[in-house]
Amino acid sequence: MWVQILCGLVIYKICKKLFYDDDVLDVETSDSNAIFSVAARLEKLYKGKAYVGLRIPDPDTGSRQNIDIVLITKGEAVVISVKNLSGFVTVNADGSWVCEAVGRHRSAAHPDPVADAKKQASILESYLEQREVALPEGYLSYKVIIPNPKFRVINASYFPPEVISYDQWMLMKSENKSMLSGWIKGAFRGGKKEMQESIHQQLNFILSTAPIWDRFDSTFAINFSMLW
Repeated sequence: MWVQILCGLVIYKICKKLFYDDDVLDVETSDSNAIFSVAARLEKLYKGKAYVGLRIPDPDTGSRQNIDIVLITKGEAVVISVKNLSGFVTVNADGSWVCEAVGRHRSAAHPDPVADAKKQASILESYLEQREVALPEGYLSYKVIIPNPKFRVINASYFPPEVISYDQWMLMKSENKSMLSGWIKGAFRGGKKEMQESIHQQLNFILSTAPIWDRFDSTFAINFSMLW
């Protein structure tokens, strides 16, 4: 019996190697690793705090909204959706994406990631207001990051500015101020330093106590902390 099981595993590994791409992993594990990798790099680039895998209550539906990352810096809060997609991607007129896997002749449709990230930001802002934190206008923004090197865009001109492609993601450096100004505005210019510090402290406290995704277990948390 054990011989048959071992033979079956060997055949499975061979077939997987022959008919699937090298980077095809378990979807949940692969996406989770990508999210934590993006969060770690954001913290290094922008000297902020990245909160991963939040589950924020949605007052409209009574359910919880999953948010990949919320990055908190001294003058900004950014909701970040990580799309670990590979293959050729086109954007439809309604903003949805169609991703065609390389060499597989099959495609998958994805709802508008930018609209989804915008909705997440709105839900987060409502949640913060319930916790008695009113953010100044323009303080909270949203982005979609593509960290997969096998992501290919058919026509990049159709991509909205909120999308950070893999090539753009790789070009980001902490000393590159022009890249920073493209989506992280930097210092908060809308009030006094005391107000800025107060908001910053309140956000860190609230998000550190917010519920997180059940699927992110302690192993991922340990791996994330070990990056430091």
